[in-house]
Amino acid sequence: MYVLTINPGSTSTKLGLFEGEKALFKETLSHSVADLAGFASCYDQFPFRMEKVRSFLESRDIDRKSLSAVIGRGGTLKPLGAGTYRVTEQMLEDLRHARVDHPCNLGAAIAYELAAEAGIPAYIADPPSVDEFSEAARLSGLKDIQRRALGHALNLRATAFKYASDRNRRLEEMNLIVAHLGGGISVVPFREGRMVDVNCANDNGPFSPERSGGLPATPLVRYCFRSGRNEQEMEALITKQGGLVSYLGTNDLREARRRIAAGDAEAALVVEAMCYQIAKEIGGMATVLDGDLEAIV
Repeated sequence: MYVLTINPGSTSTKLGLFEGEKALFKETLSHSVADLAGFASCYDQFPFRMEKVRSFLESRDIDRKSLSAVIGRGGTLKPLGAGTYRVTEQMLEDLRHARVDHPCNLGAAIAYELAAEAGIPAYIADPPSVDEFSEAARLSGLKDIQRRALGHALNLRATAFKYASDRNRRLEEMNLIVAHLGGGISVVPFREGRMVDVNCANDNGPFSPERSGGLPATPLVRYCFRSGRNEQEMEALITKQGGLVSYLGTNDLREARRRIAAGDAEAALVVEAMCYQIAKEIGGMATVLDGDLEAIV
Protein backbone atom coordinates (compact mmCIF):
# COMPACT_ATOMS: atom_id res chain seq x y z
CA MET A 1 0.00 0.00 0.00
CA TYR A 2 1.48 3.33 -1.12
CA VAL A 3 0.37 6.48 0.71
CA LEU A 4 1.41 10.06 -0.11
CA THR A 5 1.56 12.41 2.89
CA ILE A 6 1.43 16.21 2.76
CA ASN A 7 2.32 18.70 5.51
CA PRO A 8 1.96 22.41 4.64
CA GLY A 9 3.89 24.68 7.00
CA SER A 10 4.57 28.40 7.24
CA THR A 11 7.41 28.44 4.69
CA SER A 12 7.38 24.91 3.25
CA THR A 13 5.26 22.04 1.99
CA LYS A 14 6.66 18.70 3.14
CA LEU A 15 5.93 15.51 1.21
CA GLY A 16 6.50 11.86 2.04
CA LEU A 17 5.81 8.64 0.16
CA PHE A 18 5.28 5.56 2.29
CA GLU A 19 5.06 1.86 1.48
CA GLY A 20 3.28 0.61 4.57
CA GLU A 21 5.27 2.23 7.38
CA LYS A 22 8.49 2.44 5.33
CA ALA A 23 9.36 5.92 4.04
CA LEU A 24 10.45 5.73 0.41
CA PHE A 25 11.28 9.45 0.37
CA LYS A 26 10.72 12.65 2.28
CA GLU A 27 11.03 16.04 0.59
CA THR A 28 10.69 19.66 1.71
CA LEU A 29 9.50 22.19 -0.89
CA SER A 30 10.61 25.56 0.48
CA HIS A 31 8.67 28.79 -0.11
CA SER A 32 10.33 32.15 0.41
CA VAL A 33 8.68 35.09 2.14
CA ALA A 34 8.59 36.77 -1.29
CA ASP A 35 6.78 33.74 -2.78
CA LEU A 36 3.98 34.04 -0.23
CA ALA A 37 3.85 37.80 0.24
CA GLY A 38 1.13 38.43 -2.34
CA PHE A 39 -1.50 36.15 -0.79
CA ALA A 40 -4.14 37.67 1.48
CA SER A 41 -4.63 34.44 3.45
CA CYS A 42 -3.00 31.05 3.82
CA TYR A 43 -5.88 29.36 1.95
CA ASP A 44 -5.30 31.69 -1.00
CA GLN A 45 -1.91 30.00 -1.42
CA PHE A 46 -3.62 26.81 -2.61
CA PRO A 47 -2.99 27.17 -6.41
CA PHE A 48 0.65 28.15 -5.82
CA ARG A 49 1.39 25.23 -3.48
CA MET A 50 -0.63 22.81 -5.59
CA GLU A 51 1.48 23.59 -8.64
CA LYS A 52 4.71 23.12 -6.63
CA VAL A 53 3.52 19.70 -5.43
CA ARG A 54 2.43 18.59 -8.90
CA SER A 55 5.75 19.67 -10.42
CA PHE A 56 7.72 17.77 -7.80
CA LEU A 57 5.71 14.56 -8.25
CA GLU A 58 6.17 14.77 -12.01
CA SER A 59 9.92 15.34 -11.58
CA ARG A 60 10.10 12.12 -9.52
CA ASP A 61 7.97 10.28 -12.10
CA ILE A 62 5.44 9.23 -9.47
CA ASP A 63 2.30 7.68 -10.94
CA ARG A 64 -0.52 8.86 -8.69
CA LYS A 65 -2.69 5.97 -9.85
CA SER A 66 -0.29 3.63 -8.05
CA LEU A 67 -1.23 5.27 -4.74
CA SER A 68 -3.78 3.80 -2.35
CA ALA A 69 -4.54 7.10 -0.60
CA VAL A 70 -3.34 10.64 0.05
CA ILE A 71 -3.33 12.08 3.55
CA GLY A 72 -2.83 15.76 4.43
CA ARG A 73 -2.21 17.59 7.65
CA GLY A 74 -5.54 18.50 9.23
CA GLY A 75 -6.65 22.11 9.60
CA THR A 76 -8.43 24.28 12.16
CA LEU A 77 -11.86 22.72 11.70
CA LYS A 78 -14.85 22.83 14.00
CA PRO A 79 -14.26 20.83 17.21
CA LEU A 80 -14.17 17.05 16.67
CA GLY A 81 -12.85 13.87 18.26
CA ALA A 82 -9.39 12.43 17.70
CA GLY A 83 -8.90 10.07 14.77
CA THR A 84 -8.70 9.82 10.98
CA TYR A 85 -11.27 11.50 8.73
CA ARG A 86 -12.03 11.24 5.04
CA VAL A 87 -11.87 14.63 3.28
CA THR A 88 -15.21 15.85 1.91
CA GLU A 89 -16.45 18.95 0.11
CA GLN A 90 -18.07 20.11 3.37
CA MET A 91 -14.72 19.82 5.17
CA LEU A 92 -13.05 21.93 2.48
CA GLU A 93 -15.80 24.54 2.76
CA ASP A 94 -15.25 24.70 6.52
CA LEU A 95 -11.51 25.16 6.00
CA ARG A 96 -12.05 28.03 3.55
CA HIS A 97 -13.76 29.86 6.41
CA ALA A 98 -11.68 28.43 9.26
CA ARG A 99 -11.54 30.33 12.56
CA VAL A 100 -7.72 30.41 12.44
CA ASP A 101 -5.77 31.32 9.28
CA HIS A 102 -2.94 28.77 9.17
CA PRO A 103 -1.11 26.85 6.40
CA CYS A 104 -2.32 23.54 7.89
CA ASN A 105 -5.75 24.38 6.43
CA LEU A 106 -4.28 23.54 3.00
CA GLY A 107 -3.40 19.92 3.84
CA ALA A 108 -6.87 18.55 3.19
CA ALA A 109 -7.33 20.64 0.04
CA ILE A 110 -4.08 19.52 -1.59
CA ALA A 111 -4.70 15.89 -0.62
CA TYR A 112 -8.27 16.03 -1.97
CA GLU A 113 -7.19 17.48 -5.33
CA LEU A 114 -4.46 14.88 -5.88
CA ALA A 115 -6.68 12.02 -4.72
CA ALA A 116 -9.59 13.08 -6.93
CA GLU A 117 -7.34 13.09 -10.00
CA ALA A 118 -6.23 9.53 -9.18
CA GLY A 119 -9.66 8.25 -8.12
CA ILE A 120 -8.54 7.38 -4.59
CA PRO A 121 -9.58 8.60 -1.12
CA ALA A 122 -8.07 11.55 0.74
CA TYR A 123 -7.77 11.76 4.52
CA ILE A 124 -6.62 13.91 7.40
CA ALA A 125 -5.70 12.72 10.91
CA ASP A 126 -5.83 14.41 14.32
CA PRO A 127 -6.34 18.04 13.22
CA PRO A 128 -5.53 20.94 15.59
CA SER A 129 -9.21 21.20 16.56
CA VAL A 130 -9.35 17.80 18.32
CA ASP A 131 -11.61 18.44 21.33
CA GLU A 132 -11.73 15.95 24.21
CA PHE A 133 -12.10 18.56 26.97
CA SER A 134 -13.98 17.99 30.16
CA GLU A 135 -16.77 20.53 30.64
CA ALA A 136 -14.90 22.18 33.52
CA ALA A 137 -11.90 22.77 31.24
CA ARG A 138 -13.99 24.96 28.92
CA LEU A 139 -14.76 27.72 31.45
CA SER A 140 -12.44 30.70 31.18
CA GLY A 141 -13.54 32.90 34.06
CA LEU A 142 -15.60 35.24 31.86
CA LYS A 143 -19.01 33.94 30.76
CA ASP A 144 -18.83 35.30 27.21
CA ILE A 145 -15.39 33.76 26.52
CA GLN A 146 -14.86 30.01 26.35
CA ARG A 147 -11.51 28.19 26.41
CA ARG A 148 -10.76 26.48 23.11
CA ALA A 149 -9.40 23.03 22.43
CA LEU A 150 -6.82 24.00 19.82
CA GLY A 151 -3.33 22.51 19.75
CA HIS A 152 -0.76 20.49 17.85
CA ALA A 153 -2.83 17.30 18.14
CA LEU A 154 -1.13 15.41 15.30
CA ASN A 155 2.34 15.54 16.82
CA LEU A 156 1.07 15.25 20.40
CA ARG A 157 -0.85 12.05 19.66
CA ALA A 158 1.84 10.57 17.41
CA THR A 159 4.40 11.14 20.18
CA ALA A 160 2.12 9.65 22.82
CA PHE A 161 1.44 6.60 20.64
CA LYS A 162 5.18 6.16 20.07
CA TYR A 163 5.85 6.29 23.82
CA ALA A 164 3.22 3.58 24.38
CA SER A 165 4.39 1.46 21.43
CA ASP A 166 8.02 1.53 22.60
CA ARG A 167 6.78 -0.05 25.86
CA ASN A 168 4.47 -2.58 24.19
CA ARG A 169 1.45 -1.04 25.87
CA ARG A 170 -1.75 0.72 24.83
CA LEU A 171 -2.04 4.48 25.21
CA GLU A 172 -5.41 3.97 26.89
CA GLU A 173 -3.61 2.31 29.83
CA MET A 174 -1.57 5.34 30.86
CA ASN A 175 -1.60 9.00 31.88
CA LEU A 176 1.01 11.25 30.25
CA ILE A 177 1.85 14.89 29.76
CA VAL A 178 3.12 15.59 26.25
CA ALA A 179 4.67 18.93 25.26
CA HIS A 180 4.92 20.01 21.61
CA LEU A 181 7.73 22.58 21.41
CA GLY A 182 7.79 24.46 18.11
CA GLY A 183 6.93 27.91 16.76
CA GLY A 184 3.92 27.48 19.03
CA ILE A 185 3.85 25.36 22.20
CA SER A 186 1.07 22.96 23.24
CA VAL A 187 1.11 21.11 26.56
CA VAL A 188 -1.49 18.33 26.92
CA PRO A 189 -2.43 15.96 29.73
CA PHE A 190 -3.46 12.55 28.34
CA ARG A 191 -5.86 10.74 30.64
CA GLU A 192 -6.17 7.12 29.49
CA GLY A 193 -5.45 8.16 25.91
CA ARG A 194 -7.69 11.24 25.77
CA MET A 195 -6.44 14.84 25.45
CA VAL A 196 -8.49 16.28 28.31
CA ASP A 197 -6.95 19.79 28.32
CA VAL A 198 -4.53 21.98 26.35
CA ASN A 199 -3.18 25.48 26.82
CA CYS A 200 -4.05 26.48 23.19
CA ALA A 201 -0.80 27.78 21.73
CA ASN A 202 -2.42 30.97 20.37
CA ASP A 203 -4.09 32.01 23.62
CA ASN A 204 -2.50 30.70 26.80
CA GLY A 205 0.46 28.98 28.35
CA PRO A 206 4.17 29.66 27.82
CA PHE A 207 5.52 32.12 25.29
CA SER A 208 7.27 30.46 22.36
CA PRO A 209 9.59 31.43 19.49
CA GLU A 210 6.69 33.32 17.80
CA ARG A 211 3.75 33.56 20.23
CA SER A 212 3.22 35.63 23.32
CA GLY A 213 1.44 32.92 25.31
CA GLY A 214 -0.82 33.99 28.15
CA LEU A 215 -0.53 37.73 28.84
CA PRO A 216 -1.60 39.80 31.88
CA ALA A 217 -5.22 40.63 31.06
CA THR A 218 -5.51 44.24 32.28
CA PRO A 219 -2.31 45.53 30.63
CA LEU A 220 -3.29 43.70 27.43
CA VAL A 221 -6.69 45.44 27.36
CA ARG A 222 -5.02 48.82 27.84
CA TYR A 223 -2.46 48.04 25.15
CA CYS A 224 -5.22 47.10 22.66
CA PHE A 225 -6.93 50.47 23.11
CA ARG A 226 -3.78 52.59 23.19
CA SER A 227 -1.71 50.96 20.44
CA GLY A 228 -3.97 51.96 17.53
CA ARG A 229 -3.79 48.40 16.14
CA ASN A 230 -6.93 46.76 14.73
CA GLU A 231 -8.14 43.26 15.58
CA GLN A 232 -6.16 41.51 12.84
CA GLU A 233 -2.99 43.40 13.72
CA MET A 234 -3.32 42.49 17.39
CA GLU A 235 -3.81 38.81 16.54
CA ALA A 236 -0.73 38.89 14.32
CA LEU A 237 1.23 40.57 17.11
CA ILE A 238 0.55 37.88 19.70
CA THR A 239 0.67 34.86 17.36
CA LYS A 240 3.50 35.76 14.95
CA GLN A 241 5.49 38.57 16.57
CA GLY A 242 5.49 37.50 20.21
CA GLY A 243 7.91 35.42 22.27
CA LEU A 244 11.49 35.29 21.03
CA VAL A 245 10.58 37.48 18.04
CA SER A 246 9.37 40.25 20.37
CA TYR A 247 12.37 40.11 22.70
CA LEU A 248 15.22 39.09 20.38
CA GLY A 249 13.99 39.78 16.84
CA THR A 250 14.33 36.11 15.79
CA ASN A 251 12.17 32.99 15.98
CA ASP A 252 15.24 30.74 15.65
CA LEU A 253 16.26 29.19 18.96
CA ARG A 254 19.60 28.19 17.41
CA GLU A 255 20.35 31.86 16.82
CA ALA A 256 19.36 32.66 20.41
CA ARG A 257 21.70 29.93 21.68
CA ARG A 258 24.54 31.31 19.56
CA ARG A 259 23.99 34.71 21.18
CA ILE A 260 24.01 33.13 24.62
CA ALA A 261 27.29 31.35 23.85
CA ALA A 262 28.71 34.73 22.82
CA GLY A 263 27.77 36.22 26.20
CA ASP A 264 24.43 37.90 25.40
CA ALA A 265 22.78 38.24 28.83
CA GLU A 266 19.40 39.34 27.43
CA ALA A 267 19.16 36.27 25.19
CA ALA A 268 20.06 34.06 28.16
CA LEU A 269 17.30 35.59 30.30
CA VAL A 270 14.64 35.32 27.58
CA VAL A 271 15.39 31.65 26.86
CA GLU A 272 15.48 30.89 30.58
CA ALA A 273 12.07 32.57 30.97
CA MET A 274 10.60 30.54 28.10
CA CYS A 275 11.85 27.30 29.65
CA TYR A 276 10.55 28.43 33.05
CA GLN A 277 7.08 29.02 31.61
CA ILE A 278 7.08 25.67 29.77
CA ALA A 279 7.99 23.84 32.98
CA LYS A 280 5.33 25.77 34.91
CA GLU A 281 2.67 24.80 32.33
CA ILE A 282 3.69 21.13 32.54
CA GLY A 283 3.48 21.30 36.32
CA GLY A 284 0.04 22.90 36.13
CA MET A 285 -1.24 20.21 33.77
CA ALA A 286 -0.11 17.55 36.26
CA THR A 287 -2.92 18.75 38.53
CA VAL A 288 -5.45 17.84 35.80
CA LEU A 289 -4.28 14.24 36.24
CA ASP A 290 -4.38 14.52 40.06
CA GLY A 291 -0.61 14.13 40.02
CA ASP A 292 -1.04 10.57 38.67
CA LEU A 293 1.15 10.48 35.57
CA GLU A 294 3.65 8.03 34.22
CA ALA A 295 5.89 10.35 32.21
CA ILE A 296 6.48 13.77 30.67
CA VAL A 297 7.21 13.40 26.98
